[in-house]
Amino acid sequence: MPMMKAAVFVEPGRIELQDKPIPEVGPNDALVRITTTTICGTDVHILKGEYPVAKGLTIGHEPVGIIEKLGRNVRGYQEGQRVIAGAICPDFSSYASQDGLSSQDGGCSCHGYKPMGGWRFGNSIDGTQADYVLVPDAQANLAPVPDGLSDEQVLMCPDIMSTGFAGAEAANIRIGDIVVIFAQGPIGLCATAGAKLRGASTIIAVDGVDARLDIARKMGADVTLNYRNVDVVDEILKLTGGRGVDASIEALGTQATFENALRVLKPGGTLSSLGVYSSDLSIPLGAFHAGLGDNKIVTSLCPGGKERMRRLLNVVASGRVDLGALVTHQYELSNITDAYELFANQRDGVLKVAIKP
Repeated sequence: MPMMKAAVFVEPGRIELQDKPIPEVGPNDALVRITTTTICGTDVHILKGEYPVAKGLTIGHEPVGIIEKLGRNVRGYQEGQRVIAGAICPDFSSYASQDGLSSQDGGCSCHGYKPMGGWRFGNSIDGTQADYVLVPDAQANLAPVPDGLSDEQVLMCPDIMSTGFAGAEAANIRIGDIVVIFAQGPIGLCATAGAKLRGASTIIAVDGVDARLDIARKMGADVTLNYRNVDVVDEILKLTGGRGVDASIEALGTQATFENALRVLKPGGTLSSLGVYSSDLSIPLGAFHAGLGDNKIVTSLCPGGKERMRRLLNVVASGRVDLGALVTHQYELSNITDAYELFANQRDGVLKVAIKP
């Protein structure tokens, strides 16, 4: 039986490289040879045991690669073709998907509205931190990579870019809006870029790392605030003349950033939450205006499917957004445990790590 290398969840605190069989291809699947993948913050939650997955599961959900083998029912693609697939890989047959929520697609109609059901790679099926990944429902999920784009340029599309843009879309940003994005990690930086594309006239980026704030300016931020140096809430209220922002995007997943995102909202504003929270949240009474502020709190899981990926690839190919700068480090798959140590501890200015089998 042909074997491959894969990063496997063993137990909380331990992901290690193991030998696993190369997956067999079903009629609706595609076997993709991974050329580049990466580590996501969600993978770190898995590593720490904060998000449960089955022991022995291959981790990772951001694939760039080449079609090695196609199932007999898959049309419109060819072996040897360079592709990506979204972290969310729906089959578009579930109630949730047909209701317009592809991210919540459980993979078959019987799963209904299972939360996060569309996230299968590295969650409910083997993921992408391996030599090969089996893409289910391939005709719905494979997106060809345009000629001339590098792996690093498109590496954010499957998850980080889709998630950040979803945060801007869910925030209902309109032309001329004032928007604040809390946390300028990879998702926050993509949300900043998304807010610019949506037409925000003033974008405020908040983080505690000046280097990330510098990148935020390149992504479209007009004002950058280091929370270590200023009272962010007071400063934002001053910048808006006490009115508050039209929309705030929370991209970290902590009580403090969630509260601050709520405190700076105007009456009727939208808080778009992208963070992955690892403990219960509380909503402060004053910031919530006792429930009478006409505010909206919206959560998002990145949309998936080939049409979403096609649109994101078009944005990259157009030159309107360049996310290559987010890839700060490269590791071979054989050294993925070192890459996890770097990324989980946020050392050496890391934003995203490109993993190369």
